[in-house]
Amino acid sequence: MTVEFADDVSYLTFLPISLIFVVICLVSLLKKKSKGVMAFDDGVFWNEHRLQRLKCSVKNYDWGKIGSDSEVYRLFSANSEGNKLDPNKPYAEFWMGTHESGPSHVLKNGNIFANGFGAKNSKFGDFEGDTLKSWIEKNPNVLGHKVVDKWGYDLPFLFKALSVAKTLSIQAHPCKELAKKLHIRDPLVYKDGNHKPEMALALTKFEILCGFVSIEELQRILKGVPEISQLVGAAVVDQLLNITPEDGEDTVKIALKQLFTQIMSASEHVIAEVLSQLIPRLRKKEELTSEEKLVLRLEKEYPGDVGVLAAFLMNYVTLNPGEALCLGANELHAYVSGDCIECMATSDNVVRAGLTPKKRDVKTLCDMLTYKLGRPDILRGFNVEGTNGVTKRYRPPFEEFEVDHCDLPEGKSTKFPSMAGPSLFLVTEGTGIIKTAFSAEMVRVGDVLFAPANTKITIESSGRRLQLYRAGVNSKFL
Repeated sequence: MTVEFADDVSYLTFLPISLIFVVICLVSLLKKKSKGVMAFDDGVFWNEHRLQRLKCSVKNYDWGKIGSDSEVYRLFSANSEGNKLDPNKPYAEFWMGTHESGPSHVLKNGNIFANGFGAKNSKFGDFEGDTLKSWIEKNPNVLGHKVVDKWGYDLPFLFKALSVAKTLSIQAHPCKELAKKLHIRDPLVYKDGNHKPEMALALTKFEILCGFVSIEELQRILKGVPEISQLVGAAVVDQLLNITPEDGEDTVKIALKQLFTQIMSASEHVIAEVLSQLIPRLRKKEELTSEEKLVLRLEKEYPGDVGVLAAFLMNYVTLNPGEALCLGANELHAYVSGDCIECMATSDNVVRAGLTPKKRDVKTLCDMLTYKLGRPDILRGFNVEGTNGVTKRYRPPFEEFEVDHCDLPEGKSTKFPSMAGPSLFLVTEGTGIIKTAFSAEMVRVGDVLFAPANTKITIESSGRRLQLYRAGVNSKFL
């Protein structure tokens, strides 16, 4: 073999090896520059694929159920194990998500101990880990590119559990355009510039006032409650009583807005005088309608409040466990009692006008409402394909979110298909295991886990029936 030929062979052998080395170096460099990629927890799992345990927040609003009567107390006490809770306080809302008013935190260790339930000795109260929001900002790939393109480096939904003992305010949530204006005008009250469509899914019997009754029902009420005519005047009431099927929708809404605005704008003295006649009259009746019974309840909770009278105009709905109701932007509502799972766009904007000790913005509320009439639609969910009938999906007409309910018998397993967006899982009953290709977490009541986009989930129950709820981006959008 000549020297020249040997040199050629050596060169040809070295060239592909060099190219492979260069490719490896380039890939390594790209990975280092990519946020979230190659971010290891204990050097084992990639953030993009691993489940993350969360420590979540609670709200002690005065309308919440007290101590152990509250589903929120039960969930929060399990989620914040190690923190001593006051059993005499109200526990109203359990927040899971990224909103700054009630942020969740990623547990720094998240280890699984021999007893199967992680973080026994993690310092929940010290919030060792990042907030979920800051963790996502460091690992944006966990959201999936569609979510990042649409909503940026944040969860587009906020997940909650609620326990309602006393009616909370007559309220509505602004649309995006109005939310931005309100946030600029009064950022301490209207804390962000986002809209807040929401959905309530009943855990127990759940009572809601929502939207306005049909025109036929409204005419019946106006004839049967003379105190309303006394307050607003016969001309306003007659305008609604004379509405016929031939009148257009706009005509009805204009008349309804005038009626509602005059009621809500009346002085405290005038409302007190009207209620001083209405309440004794109702108490003397031998047989009360469900709406009249509710009005008497509201008057006990909020004596002399304008919301007591306004309740006559609203649909009174009772959801059974497993039923849900959607509330769009600028829709009037008030939760009355019960426990529910709630999901919404990430926002904390509320415009209030009655049944509340908090700040009221009557003019804004009356101007913003849609004034749609009629009973709301009730969602009962549909079976998720491939889950053997154990998982129901509740899909609202909003892009930001949907909710699944999984009811898994003891010893059974099921799968959640890979989603192109992130998910939050909340365990409400039982024990089990949630697995991905990269992690396995034993779970029990109160556990909340974040699952990155494009993650296939397997769930197994152990010991007893397992119930959990998943919140995620609306799969129709994805």
